[in-house]
Amino acid sequence: MKFGKQPAPVADINEDNLVVHKPKTEAAGVKAVMVALERAVAQAGVARTAQSLLRLNQRGGFDCPGCAWPESDKKRKAAEFCENGAKAVAEENTLRTVGAEFWAKHSIAELSTKTEYWLGNQGRLSEPVVIREGETHYSPISWADAFELIGEHIRASTPDRCVFYTSGRTANETAFMYQLFARSLGTNNLPDCSNMCHESSGSALNPTIGIGKGTVSLDDIHDAELIFVVGQNPGTNHPRMLSALKECKDKGGKVVAVNPLPEAGLFNFKDPQTVSGVVGGGTPLADEYLQIKVGGDLALFQALGHLLLEAEEANPGTVVDHSFIAAQTDGFDAYREARATLDWDETEHATGLTREQIETVAGMLIKSKASIFCWALGVTQQPHSVDTIKEMVNVLLLQGNFGKPGAGACPVRGHSNVQGDRTMGIWEKPKEWLLTALDTEFGITSPRHHGYDAVESMEAFERDEVDVFVSMGGNFSLACSDTEVLEAGMQRIGLTVHISTKPNRSHIVHGRTSLILPTLGRTDKDDKHPKGAQFLSVEDSMSVVHSTQGRLTPVSEHLLAEPVIVARMAEATFGPDHPVDWKAMAEDYDVIRDHIARVLPGFEDFNARVRTKNGFVLPNPPRDTRSFATDIGRGRFTVSPLEYLTPPKGHLVLQTIRSHDQYNTTYYGLDDRYRGISDGRRVILIHPEDLTELGFNDRDLVDVVSTFGGVDRRADKFRLVAYPTAKGCAAAYFPEANALVHKENVARESNTPGFKAMFVRFEPHTGDAAAAEEPAFQTAGA
Repeated sequence: MKFGKQPAPVADINEDNLVVHKPKTEAAGVKAVMVALERAVAQAGVARTAQSLLRLNQRGGFDCPGCAWPESDKKRKAAEFCENGAKAVAEENTLRTVGAEFWAKHSIAELSTKTEYWLGNQGRLSEPVVIREGETHYSPISWADAFELIGEHIRASTPDRCVFYTSGRTANETAFMYQLFARSLGTNNLPDCSNMCHESSGSALNPTIGIGKGTVSLDDIHDAELIFVVGQNPGTNHPRMLSALKECKDKGGKVVAVNPLPEAGLFNFKDPQTVSGVVGGGTPLADEYLQIKVGGDLALFQALGHLLLEAEEANPGTVVDHSFIAAQTDGFDAYREARATLDWDETEHATGLTREQIETVAGMLIKSKASIFCWALGVTQQPHSVDTIKEMVNVLLLQGNFGKPGAGACPVRGHSNVQGDRTMGIWEKPKEWLLTALDTEFGITSPRHHGYDAVESMEAFERDEVDVFVSMGGNFSLACSDTEVLEAGMQRIGLTVHISTKPNRSHIVHGRTSLILPTLGRTDKDDKHPKGAQFLSVEDSMSVVHSTQGRLTPVSEHLLAEPVIVARMAEATFGPDHPVDWKAMAEDYDVIRDHIARVLPGFEDFNARVRTKNGFVLPNPPRDTRSFATDIGRGRFTVSPLEYLTPPKGHLVLQTIRSHDQYNTTYYGLDDRYRGISDGRRVILIHPEDLTELGFNDRDLVDVVSTFGGVDRRADKFRLVAYPTAKGCAAAYFPEANALVHKENVARESNTPGFKAMFVRFEPHTGDAAAAEEPAFQTAGA
């Protein structure tokens, strides 16, 4: 299949070309439009770009493969996407292809020296390939032989020595089939990308409000009187959220930003679809910007709770919603007692904020009759993440901020359909009701014991307790922590299977035998079925389920849809006599949805409802009826001790971040333009005063050493860059800094890796002659 001339290949990263600009204080604008179109056309050409972008996030079109921010149920704009959404589509639409010639040319030894940026830019995978023990190159394999190889390895193993990982881009129907495959086999080893991001949110929300999801709608964001944006950078990670915050501001609402880094999108949003965003000054978003220390959020929300109770005591009946608390919650008296006093010196030390700053924000909360707390990975990847989120819930419960317009909890999911995958049953700790429903529907016997999450899977690799690892999308080796340990473990597995659209690092650090199976993407037409073209569905961050259907001609005739791949793996494993009719589901996705409708509450009449104009919204008791489906039938106040990160002397707290030219482990380019970092990624953003106190200079080349439990982890050759982050804190890009996160450095209860909780020190890099040479980096003007 030919699409004309392929785009020119890209060169790999040369860290000596690092350019540093002054950080921006505004986001989006005309520049965002120009960058988006330039990248899209360079990858896919004008016609293919137009075909895709005009259908992106539109009714009857396809859901953005990037973030999970919802679409409006009212009139939508012609360009219903952001810069990074357009980049995500361009990555998938690319005309570059990776086939037999590529794998024959490049050995694993050579590919192991390449960066993820180079690997991803080679193009779309165009045919299945295999590498067997002792071989140096991947080579083509037929689909039939690939599935037979998978079946042989699984049958030769035992269920709990098989692990089935999934990425958030997997659609609902695929995820349902995937978990059914694992449970039909007899295992709950279903780690997913939730384990690395919002697992802490579910661990905190389920016991306190009875549901592991957010409780707001898009209209609530627009109608809120006050919105907290905590540990989140919407300008890069969820840019369409900026439009929602702007609408809130236009209606008179206020925004409080809580972030150790000064993020441009939280200062000023220049909406490129409005006159003011093109030729005017844009919309200032954050009314207050709390530049908190990494890990200080728990102390902040304990202080806010204290101040709200103090204000209520001074003016009874004006701050706390006592009727709501009495009717719908439990534990208030213990919470009130715990927050009755506050050590302000320790609070200021923990947060890096002044008492005046915290009191100002508390005053805004006191005045607000409808508040929303939004948060993301800056909150969820701390040892005390679960307690921090519970503390936010406490403050929301105090003022009755559930089940009323403009109020609630809003964990902002960072990956399209990561929430839907969990709804479909992708979880290593399934509830009994789900297993019973699956057994009844399909005539199988699901396992009841818990399986491995992502970190536990890594530990099982290390113990040589995994024979088969299947990855449905994603890039496990770079998504998880403790990179060196993880990759060594992956290479001991008997068979690794990667269902992917593009090459990535996990393909290179493969098991003794490895398969790469190329699949259709969100934008691709899926029409190789007896009943013609099929569509799938996704769930956004606000529990709306809607259809997604690609219309572009795939770059290769050898790609298979994900549901078809799952079905054929199952058929090769179980044979023709299995009680599940895998073939029927692969041929007609309505069959999958009918099964889902009978298994999962809220999906009744799935096939009809998903075909409606805006899809449908799943039940959400805190939002719908101000009720809480906890074990006690009430919302739960909790009491947590004060906790914050205290690094050893000579160390800083390091957090990982994404570049603006990045989505998870995918690099769109090398320009983190809002932070002013271009053409390099191995950098440490560090406060100028910390540089001086530690005896280093701006742009010094260092090796980074993290310490945890008396054990060091190293990552070499990073460039220190003076940056206005919170003092005592530093930042580095994910996944380059993942090697510094010890596998046991996790959030309690959720087991989420501590990507925002590394204690690091720096050593001058003297490992090679290049370190002594004059670096080629440059500082550009503002």
